[in-house]
Amino acid sequence: MDFTFTEEQQAAAEAARAVFGGVAPDGVPSPALTAGAVAEDFDRALWARLADADLLSLLLDSAYGGAGLDAIALCLVLREAAKVLARVPLLENTAAALIVQMYGGEESKAELLARAGRGEVVLTVAANGRTGHDPAELAVTARQDGDAWVLDGVQTAVPWAQNADFTVVPAHTGDDRTVLALVPRMHEGVVLGEQISTTGERLGELRLESARIAARDVIDADGAWERLRELLATGTCALALGLGERVLGMTSAYTGKREQFGFPVATFQAVAVQAADRYIDLRAMEATLWQAAWRISTGTGGALPASGDVAVAKIWASEGVRRVVQTAQHLHGGFGADVDYPLHRYHAWAKQLELSLGPAAAHEEALGDLLAAYPLG
Repeated sequence: MDFTFTEEQQAAAEAARAVFGGVAPDGVPSPALTAGAVAEDFDRALWARLADADLLSLLLDSAYGGAGLDAIALCLVLREAAKVLARVPLLENTAAALIVQMYGGEESKAELLARAGRGEVVLTVAANGRTGHDPAELAVTARQDGDAWVLDGVQTAVPWAQNADFTVVPAHTGDDRTVLALVPRMHEGVVLGEQISTTGERLGELRLESARIAARDVIDADGAWERLRELLATGTCALALGLGERVLGMTSAYTGKREQFGFPVATFQAVAVQAADRYIDLRAMEATLWQAAWRISTGTGGALPASGDVAVAKIWASEGVRRVVQTAQHLHGGFGADVDYPLHRYHAWAKQLELSLGPAAAHEEALGDLLAAYPLG
């Protein structure tokens, strides 16, 4: 395999660096300094700049004003977004729009995709289930009633739910299929309760009480939910990688300047070994991320399904991002806890990413099940 990025993918990353270059992590609202939610809305000004740079339509076809790129390009952009703690629903909006494009009906495509690419409509995804530990597709039931689907159930910790126009909700049917419903924020039978993430951002508890969703706004296609779930997971791994790279860079800069006994602490063997271990974590996170993104982008076959590569990427991202920020806090000493320094913000965001990815042990178990089902010859 060849992990060399195409010119188009590199151009997307360069455009992202140009947009995110104007974002100051010091200005990101801090959960340590704010009681309750840190803000009522995401960064709309940054959202507009992303739209102007055509980064919201990255994966959409040219018919909808997009560039027609793939998950690898999206992950390159997300990697840059995490380095500055960009407060925008870039992953959720892009992933949801792609699924509508791939599996949705013509009416939904015409109504949503071009507007989502221009930033006029915001999409998010309910992917955490009722508790955050159970499968998301089992948290909501869906039954057909005439020309509509009726949804009942609860999805917790929906990112940006208070500000998104539509939430893509997975739901299971009586015959054990999973459908995806495009649920408007303001709709009869839809109740949003406020929750707050580790980063201090608003989340939503989405409660559906016999909510009727028109059939045209329900995706009933095999593989749609699996594809969306894998794209969200891989994108989250990209966010973890970008955040970890920035944090290790901050740690290198600090330990190179901080002196003890007349020498920079970076020259001490114990410090250098810890930093080297975290560098190895990041390179493993990077290799497994691109393997997963390549599999879901190209549909290339392998000894295991693509979900196996996604599981490996999640194992490294979940464990790796935690180890990177913990080592950074340790090597910064008390300075790392100073709220005038951005490291505590990165720590909070890393913890949220770790929680979103789930425990590595669960992904190791899933990988084990795949290895049992697909013996390697």
